[in-house]
Amino acid sequence: MRVTEIRMKVNGSVESLDVEPWVSLLDALRERLGLTGPKKGCDQGACGACTVLADGVRINACLALAVQYDGREITTIEGVAHPLQEAFVRHDGFQCGYCTPGQICSAIGMLAEYESGMPSAVPESRGLDEAQIRERMSGNLCRCGAYNGIVDAIKEVSG
Repeated sequence: MRVTEIRMKVNGSVESLDVEPWVSLLDALRERLGLTGPKKGCDQGACGACTVLADGVRINACLALAVQYDGREITTIEGVAHPLQEAFVRHDGFQCGYCTPGQICSAIGMLAEYESGMPSAVPESRGLDEAQIRERMSGNLCRCGAYNGIVDAIKEVSG
C-alpha cells in the first residue's frame, strides 16, 4: 500500500497527514482530522453538503483527492467567521442543519466568484438578485427546504 505524506493548512493550522492516493479530501478532513462540519451526504458531488473552500474557492470535498491539495489552504465551516453565519440564523436559513456548513461555505465562495466577475447562467439585470443567487447556489441541496431563508441571508450579506 502506497502512502503519501501531505501538508495542508486547514483552518489556519498546518497539518501533516499520511494518506493513500484514493483518500478523498472529505474523508481526510473528517476521519483523520476530526472535522465534522463538512458532511458526507451523497458522496457523489450532487448535494454540496461537503463543500469547503480550497484557497478560497468552493469545492466538493467528496470529489477531491486529498493528495491533490498538498500545500493548499483548506477552510471548513470550523474555520469560518463570516457575517453569513448570523444572517442564516436571522433568516432561518437552516432547519435540521445538516446542509448548513456546506451552504455557508458555498455561499462564501459564490460571493467571491460574483465579486470577481464570474458569469452565471442567469443574465444579470440588477446585480446579485434572487434569481442569480438561486442559480449560483444550485449545487447545494437542502432536504428541509430552507431555500427562501438561505437566499434572504445571502441577499442581506451581499447587499
